[in-house]
Amino acid sequence: MTDAWEVRDWRVRVADLYAEVRSEPDPEVAHRMWAHGRAALLRDHPATPVPAAARASFTPEVAPYDPALRFVVPVEEAAPERREVPTPTDGVVPFERVGRVSLPGVGGLDVWWLDSYGGGIFVPLKDGSPRTYGGGRYVLDTVKGADLGGTRDALVVDLNFAYQPSCAYSSDWVCPLPGPGNTLAVAVEAGELYVPVEG
Repeated sequence: MTDAWEVRDWRVRVADLYAEVRSEPDPEVAHRMWAHGRAALLRDHPATPVPAAARASFTPEVAPYDPALRFVVPVEEAAPERREVPTPTDGVVPFERVGRVSLPGVGGLDVWWLDSYGGGIFVPLKDGSPRTYGGGRYVLDTVKGADLGGTRDALVVDLNFAYQPSCAYSSDWVCPLPGPGNTLAVAVEAGELYVPVEG
């Protein structure tokens, strides 16, 4: 079982990785840094969600960087909505919709606020590709350090950084997944692609 200090260290390392990503002016170089850093965490860190039997040889499949899938967009107003996601480990996890982003050629995604201790902006994504995790992926989850930067008027939403939540690797983890406002009709074969993990 993963202990609290290992999880804390995981979050520190994720936050450090995203700080490096934000400081790199070339998004394609930043993407390579991110892919390498996430691969190392998923393979080697004691808090990885990858099952122990699969870790030694594990390498996530990450699509090549596509500059057309990087957006810097305003967070537009959206009707208030509250989602309460029941989980067996964390109780009910509440989210408040705080806006919506429009991504030209792709569609729109709701922007959520984690309405509990710590707070954070949360932008999950579910797309129409058979190559991505069917439950959806995360683009931003700032309470966990996954923050590409920007402001309400110019939020960085780069789909090349979409990553699988922990529950994609193991049923030991429970994750809030995208609802209708974060589901796209198009395929977004960018970021981490789904590879089943045995173990």
